[in-house]
Amino acid sequence: MSIDYKKAGVDKEAGYETVNLIKDMVKKTHDKNVLTDLGGFAGLYDIGSFNYKNPVLVSGTDGVGTKVLIARELGINNTIGQDCVAMCVNDVLCQGAKPLFFLDYIGTGKVIPEKMAQIVEGVSDGCYKAGCALIGGETAEMPGVYEVDDYDLAGFAVGIVDKDKIITGSSIKTGNILFGLKSSGVHSNGFSLVRKVVETAGLKYSDKFGDTTLGEALLVPTRIYVKSMLSLMEEVEVKGMCHITGGGLYENVPRMLPEDTKAKINLKDFEIPEIFKLIEEKGNIEREEMYNTFNMGIGFVFAVDAKDSEKVKTFFENADEELIELGTVEEGHREVGLEY
Repeated sequence: MSIDYKKAGVDKEAGYETVNLIKDMVKKTHDKNVLTDLGGFAGLYDIGSFNYKNPVLVSGTDGVGTKVLIARELGINNTIGQDCVAMCVNDVLCQGAKPLFFLDYIGTGKVIPEKMAQIVEGVSDGCYKAGCALIGGETAEMPGVYEVDDYDLAGFAVGIVDKDKIITGSSIKTGNILFGLKSSGVHSNGFSLVRKVVETAGLKYSDKFGDTTLGEALLVPTRIYVKSMLSLMEEVEVKGMCHITGGGLYENVPRMLPEDTKAKINLKDFEIPEIFKLIEEKGNIEREEMYNTFNMGIGFVFAVDAKDSEKVKTFFENADEELIELGTVEEGHREVGLEY
């Protein structure tokens, strides 16, 4: 008996159907600089129209970690794509760059066109919110590597910044003010610990949590800070930025600090979101460990000169993001002094 690719576990027709389902989602993210349609061997993006004296491309890549396991279990696949975009574009933003385009990669045991389209729907939504174009991707059907219902997701973003406007944090100095922007929830880090707490505490993703369920609360997609921060950068000098991902404030804030400084952050009056209180209580987790693992309600941190702090506050009165004044920069050794 002869065999073919489909009998070996790879359905090319399902791949073609997936492309048909996602092409309009992809198209909505395109601007005049995208030179190729879906289906080519590579995506082309024209940077010639940008008015930069010395343009530098800034790249970032990431996935969504084990959050994808909850999405798969609950069959809620249309938001995890925004998580993937956010994890990449928020990182690119930290260097002062405007994200230009994004590519995604989905590995799966079996291509189910409707499920793949749901994942790409989230990617497309994330790109739209970040103001970048989805110019390509790959859906790989790999039986034997993945089980039939399994999938994983990763992405890659490229941004642009003028060389003399790259933000590295090197201009941060003592007396600067630290601000934070609230997260939308757990975002895309710490889910191995979250899942362990759910398992050991006897919780169910279907458990009621406020006006939703625990599973739905955990799957709220990662917030994208690109548009608000790029707009702020036109109003004031932002000296440093950090995306609060794995390792929380303790690990990420020092990444933007010069070696002779430290961050002094006071969160005694900050109301920790309920989702983190639940994880902490049900998992019997020490508060310091929580801050060492999760964003704890603060998804993005940036530093400005003290003279610009009122401008920052005024700006965010009319923005989508919720601003928190965190503290100041002091003399130290690239660390975080956190009071909570």
